[in-house]
This record gives sequence, C-alpha cells and structure tokens, in this order.
Amino acid sequence: MVLKGKAWKYKNNVNTDEIIPARYLNTTDLKELASHCMEDIDEQFVTRLNKGDIIAAGKNFGCGSSREHAPISIKACGVSCVIARNFARIFFRNAINIGLPIFECAKADKIKSGHVLKVDLVKGEINNLTTKETYVCAPFPDFMQELVNAGGLVPWLKKSNR
Repeated sequence: MVLKGKAWKYKNNVNTDEIIPARYLNTTDLKELASHCMEDIDEQFVTRLNKGDIIAAGKNFGCGSSREHAPISIKACGVSCVIARNFARIFFRNAINIGLPIFECAKADKIKSGHVLKVDLVKGEINNLTTKETYVCAPFPDFMQELVNAGGLVPWLKKSNR
C-alpha cells in the first residue's frame, strides 16, 4: 500500500492530551473526536487538513496516557499515517490495533510542514517529493500489514473468524 499526502510537522513529546484533549474523552463519536484532533497544539489543524495528509513528529510521539482515543481521533480526521523518530509503546500498539499506519523513522526531523510525502508501507520507504529525498525505515511485518489493511484488530478478527 502506498500513501501520499502533505506533512504536518510537530515537536518532540507530543502527548495524548495534545492529540485529543481529555475534555473530549466522554465520547466515542468519531466525528466529534476528529473535530478536536490536535487542537491544543494547532487550533487550525482539522480545518486545514486534507484527507490523506500525514503527521510527522520528533521523538516520543503519543506519550502520556494509554487512551485509545488519541490514534482514533487521528485516523478519524483523515490522517493516512504518522511518521516520527519514535513512538510511546502504548500509542504504537493502539495505533496498530485501530489500523492507523505509523512509521518510526530516524530521518523524521528532515520532514517539514508542507512537504509532500509518498509512503510505501510494504517497502518501508518514505519519499519526500518536495526535497527529492528518500528515507528508509523498517517496513511493517506481514501480520501488522494485515491488521492495518483490515482496518484494525477487531475487523481483522471478525474477518478471520477468530
């Protein structure tokens, strides 16, 4: 699977309260969660975002609470994937569980807001179409690609009758 979108760049240590503020955790409505994604660090994010765009960040993206609402709000607002130097482990697992592709990339710091990226999930390649650079990261193992392609763990389980 290949994804293409404009990058929205964020700092190191973006926590789950910044991804989806705790004041919105009383809902599971996807549209409501999506409408508040990233609002405490970027009020304009959801109004400027185009479906398929990509979040890029520094180190430790998704730190803090273990809430699944954070990757859900990112996926629900139309972000196609998240690229960071590294992720908080629980965020990483939650993202895969809900079918949100994420990549740990040592060169994530080179990505700037506005860069257009093409991400190959199978090869683990990120092509920065703006700078003409290619960043290589570990591709998803086959079982994780299956989960993402199915839309997450629950749809995968339903599909595989487990």
